[in-house]
Amino acid sequence: MTDQPHARPAEPGPRTAPGANAGTGAAPHDYTDAVERALGALDLDTKVRLLSGQDMWSLPAVPAIGLRSLVMSDGPIGVRGRHWSAADPSVALPSPTALAATWDPELARRAGRLLAQEARRKGVHVLLAPTVNLHRSPLGGRHFECYSEDPLLTGVMGAGYVRGVQEGGVGTTVKHFVGNDAETDRFTVDNRIAPRPLHELYLAPFEHIVTQARPWGIMTAYNQVNGSTMTEHHHLVTEILRGAWGFDGCNVSDWTAARNTVRALRGGLDVAMPGPRTVFGAPLAVAVRAGEIAESEVDAAVRRVLLLAARTGCLDGVPPAAPADAPQRIDGRAVARELARCAVVLLRNEPASQTPADGARPVLPLDPAALRRVAVIGAAARDARVLGGGSATVFPARIVSPLAGLRAALPDDVEVVFATGADPRTRTPHARDGFTLRARYLAADGRLLAETPQFDGKVQVLDSFPDGVTRQELHAVELTGSFVPRITGPHTLALVGAGRLRLTLGESVLFDGDGAAPEGTDPFEAFLNPPEHRVTTDLAADQELALTLRFVPHSLGLGGGLDALNFALGHLEPQLDGDAEIAEAVRAATGADAAIVVVATTEEVESEGFDRTDLRLPGRQDELVARVAAANPRTVVVVNSGSPVELPWRDQVPAVLLSWFPGQEAGTALADVLLGDHEPGGRLPTTWPARLADAPVTTVTPTDGALPYTEGVFIGYRAWQRGTTAPAYPFGHGLGYTRWEYESLDTTPDSVRVRLRNAGDRPGREVVQIYLAPAGDTSGAPERPAHWLAGFGTVEAGPGESAETEIPLPGRAFEVWSEPDGDWRRIPGTYTVEAAHSSADIRLTARITAG
Repeated sequence: MTDQPHARPAEPGPRTAPGANAGTGAAPHDYTDAVERALGALDLDTKVRLLSGQDMWSLPAVPAIGLRSLVMSDGPIGVRGRHWSAADPSVALPSPTALAATWDPELARRAGRLLAQEARRKGVHVLLAPTVNLHRSPLGGRHFECYSEDPLLTGVMGAGYVRGVQEGGVGTTVKHFVGNDAETDRFTVDNRIAPRPLHELYLAPFEHIVTQARPWGIMTAYNQVNGSTMTEHHHLVTEILRGAWGFDGCNVSDWTAARNTVRALRGGLDVAMPGPRTVFGAPLAVAVRAGEIAESEVDAAVRRVLLLAARTGCLDGVPPAAPADAPQRIDGRAVARELARCAVVLLRNEPASQTPADGARPVLPLDPAALRRVAVIGAAARDARVLGGGSATVFPARIVSPLAGLRAALPDDVEVVFATGADPRTRTPHARDGFTLRARYLAADGRLLAETPQFDGKVQVLDSFPDGVTRQELHAVELTGSFVPRITGPHTLALVGAGRLRLTLGESVLFDGDGAAPEGTDPFEAFLNPPEHRVTTDLAADQELALTLRFVPHSLGLGGGLDALNFALGHLEPQLDGDAEIAEAVRAATGADAAIVVVATTEEVESEGFDRTDLRLPGRQDELVARVAAANPRTVVVVNSGSPVELPWRDQVPAVLLSWFPGQEAGTALADVLLGDHEPGGRLPTTWPARLADAPVTTVTPTDGALPYTEGVFIGYRAWQRGTTAPAYPFGHGLGYTRWEYESLDTTPDSVRVRLRNAGDRPGREVVQIYLAPAGDTSGAPERPAHWLAGFGTVEAGPGESAETEIPLPGRAFEVWSEPDGDWRRIPGTYTVEAAHSSADIRLTARITAG
């Protein structure tokens, strides 16, 4: 198939036969007898308890049948575990948009294996991931947690993730089934989606993952689809997911999404989370005894819960579906670094102007031997935004910023100067650099209940206090330790928390009063981001000061009996005013051998719980880039965002890279790419518009509770092809440090073989994208896109070497959903097969006839 060992297709082969551990690569186990024995030993009240969370993250144990408590955890980029706290650190991988930018399902599989290892370390049995909703509109606030605008790319990458996690003996719950493609009114919105786009786009990633990777769980969404909330959607859950696709796993609600006992169970929901008070549990037993629900219907859901327990090793007497321990430990830092550098998308790489000595050589990669002074600019260069907000949040043990990564990677004789330039944040970052902190949990009489280390100034608990701490005894928490300022001048300290706050620094009490109460209609968003109170004090550099922030919370709960605690200490060093900050950045860039500007979104504009209102970089970052580029022709811009932003200066700078939300090894990975130790391997998983106004779909706000998907099957590049305006960068775009020549394309109706050669002077990696386009008479077929992604594969080769990759053409690529038939219909005829570098850069074509 190939003369290079690193060439492989991304489209999986035939479906795996359903089995108890399908998708894990292990021999299947038949758990039927064990599940029936366990079920037969349960009374009604115990059964219904198993369908309802006992707390925020777990289901109850039943020792009499050998059933242990099954623990779930959020897990798109790291495993938080039961303790949503910096006291229990986690490996933080790049965002799902970054993972999708690798176009490499084997990397996704390796990420999954690492996360399974993390889950086992934290006592977690099921990850609440991956998120495979589509990028319908660039305004979607949670798109960093999803993969792509394309259903095939999303499905293939999601399947790789699921395989990796479940090969490690940990379950997945693919989410959010289905239509959770925006955040506005997500609890109530009715997404009106016609059958064809529903099947061809929004259901397609779920179908691919279910049939190819056999996940052990699905999470149903908050929203409605065509008039029915997803936790009660009998047609989509029972008839499609379980019936047509053969899903045999457990259906878990999104947190607080289940609303009606009878309709949820009849709709196909198995578990209502979180507990202890849900629509299942005791209310379900009442419904059975009142004759509203048959006990046999409850039994069906309990069987699926017991099967999940057996697969994850929580049911005694049967082996888990995959070994509990991996053959060898996976290095989390190494995987995080590899994923981050493979995800970097090089959007632009031109020669610098006004530097004739460079000739036609592009700015990147930088030559360390030719550097004497490098300017690193931007608040995100020093305080990297490495992950998205909301349920994707974890607390890594370390974060390597771009500034730190470059300083470590460059030779000692290279001067690295830093300037903030323009800080886009409206909230104060959590206290970290210069602080040594711990959290002390205290009873009313002053007794120490527990003490935990703190990675930064954010103290957060949701559902599970540290060992030794109960809601009944806890009175106050003290964030205490020391602070050594780096700079002399006025420092800003921010206090966040709904309760009494007292901040002591050295011998001075800087604040003693009540913090502001949380705001907002989304309870989790209000809990995670309460208002802040700022104080300013003059401090001297290098003077160590004792610090204590004492917090007496007004409440220790978050509805439904959940334990909850959230307060924080933020810190900003002395800052210039906006004009002076930009002027300082220009001075730093002037005369430097390279100016690296890191621009970013913030949690205020891109996070869970709300959608974006525009695509502009917050603050004065656009002005900063333009001013620095005018001062230094060798300006490189790194865009640190989870999804598209407008880049009005993109033609004014020679090089632009996307780092996405790059995870904990942000700086090491970025240095690898900038200095040429590794090639930027990423390709765009979503189209990047020049302006929001150009985007085909910009409506994410419901009208009278409903959001019609009037664009039908035309989202992303499928829609851009119909317009007259080109995007800034097309779907699939990404440059490398070498050139590829596509030499031959051989096709059959079932597969494509592409041969290409590395025509540059460096080793490289190419993502070969295969698109299908109707080429014959289409008068009898429904309207289809001009072309669509049908498969992809990656190759690696050294300078002058050739490589081949063979990529299957799945039968589904030739089909459309027929609304009259309620099924898939193959469209025969002539098609053009396109071997492409991106959706807009077709290198070779061939014709095939599909019967």
